Amino acid sequence: MPVDAMHCTLLPAVGLSSKDVDTDALLTAMEISARTLPPFTLTFDRPSVSDVGVEISGWPGRPFTANVDAVTGVMTTRGADFRAAPSRYPHMSLAYASSGSEAVDAVTSRAGLASIEKPLSGTVAVDRLHLVEQWHDGAHITWNPIGEVPLAGVGA
Repeated sequence: MPVDAMHCTLLPAVGLSSKDVDTDALLTAMEISARTLPPFTLTFDRPSVSDVGVEISGWPGRPFTANVDAVTGVMTTRGADFRAAPSRYPHMSLAYASSGSEAVDAVTSRAGLASIEKPLSGTVAVDRLHLVEQWHDGAHITWNPIGEVPLAGVGA
């Protein structure tokens, strides 16, 4: 996966598009909320293979969860009608399962990852949130940037 396609989603608002919400008002509300959220770092570990794809889990969860809760609160108070996806923990997806994935031998994939005898972890500084409209076609996620909001103490 190209580095510029890596992302850590805070709130996948399933069933909601930019046409369904006043994005200017949403960004203004998020700017107010983000002033109380300090920048933080996330460390991502080795990829893991599951029945829905390949992802890298991140930690610590506490600052990530604080941001998820803030974004969810803003979305809810703005009257957005959406369903939050269950993947509300720090992670980066590397690959998604699609038709035919049941034939993939997860044990072989896990063994291949284990055979890489060097660190695969990395730390990312988080100092802003991005509002995007995204599409998932089962193989790739693409997105259209709408705006970004700096966290507390970070310049625009």
